[in-house]
Amino acid sequence: MRHRIVAGNWKMNGSKDLAEKLVGYVRSEAESLDNGVEVVIIPPAIYVRDVVEHAAGTLAVGVQNLGQWPSGAYTGEISSEMVRDQGCKYALVGHSERRQIFGESDDVVAAKVERVVSSGLIAVVCVGETLEERDAGRADGVVAGQVRSGLSGVSADQWGKIVVAYEPVWAIGTGKTATAEDAQAMHAMIRDVLADMGAPSESISLLYGGSVKADNAAALFAEPDIDGGLIGGASLVAEDFVSICRSMPAGT
Repeated sequence: MRHRIVAGNWKMNGSKDLAEKLVGYVRSEAESLDNGVEVVIIPPAIYVRDVVEHAAGTLAVGVQNLGQWPSGAYTGEISSEMVRDQGCKYALVGHSERRQIFGESDDVVAAKVERVVSSGLIAVVCVGETLEERDAGRADGVVAGQVRSGLSGVSADQWGKIVVAYEPVWAIGTGKTATAEDAQAMHAMIRDVLADMGAPSESISLLYGGSVKADNAAALFAEPDIDGGLIGGASLVAEDFVSICRSMPAGT
């Protein structure tokens, strides 16, 4: 059975009040979940300590980004060692907003993945195509290329620290969602690429992200190669996020 994960990416949203009230509510509800899903909160770095405190060991915590260096004169960056020191378990790498807005290349993504896994954190590596790439019939090639380049430095004993999140760029924050069938097809392709890379593909968790909501999560999570979700806007509404967590079928 692959590890099942529902992670809430707050992006550049949040406050101390949200950390207390939302995380407290999600924590209390997560304690009664019986479907084996791990619930993860990924706030802006400035609120990590607050979230860790209110998660109280029930929820896992991650960061949205970190630097590819262990330490040094890199003003504004945080290191994987700092992230671990604050009690985090996960780190997002290569989110489309980091790629598109901040110009992170495949080489930078690969360097960050290596830094994350070598420090003992789990890397949630984000991949996904734009609408133009999908319309041009290039979606599979683009996503496969991102998987191969982003994970090119992962050694045989590090695959257990890898999660892949497929987020079609055209579905992030737009209200558009890939159909469950389309999402499954892409996840199956990603698993084939991982196997071709020599990874234990059947044990690596694959998440879907892109306008996941309470009313479409169950259909997505029912697909055989989708092991959870990376949730954006809906993770900022406690009841909606918990509903998505509850949508994970037990025993899959």
